[in-house]
Amino acid sequence: MDQLKKHYQVFMQLLPKLLQIILNISLVFLAMILSFLLMKELLDFSQILLVDEKANYQLYLANILIFFLYFEFIAMIVKYFKEDYHFPLRYFLYIGITAMVRLIIVEHDDALKTLYYSIVILILIIGYFIMNLTPRERPESKWFFRRE
Repeated sequence: MDQLKKHYQVFMQLLPKLLQIILNISLVFLAMILSFLLMKELLDFSQILLVDEKANYQLYLANILIFFLYFEFIAMIVKYFKEDYHFPLRYFLYIGITAMVRLIIVEHDDALKTLYYSIVILILIIGYFIMNLTPRERPESKWFFRRE
């Protein structure tokens, strides 16, 4: 019984490390794929800019925002490794706001959908504002019940 318990403890210590290694390798591959797509988007954008004589500003803005989405995802992966395997929440908010702005630019035919997208952007900005108001480090438990 003690031998089984010992093997279980060793397994439970190795499993998170193994999963972390798998996650890190997967994120490195994802970063390489996103970097390739970022360069491809840059080439597509330069081709549109140089070849297309008619100015389609919606297409330009949509491509620029897609470029920034790739850029933000890559930056989020870099921050993940720099901050000891932690995804900062603010990057998800940045990506969400950028994606919603892109949707408004690309699909602005339906006014009600545009209003919904704008409300989503407002909610994300309010969430970002609230996140910046709260302390970065965890306060002591039950800090709000303490009397001074």
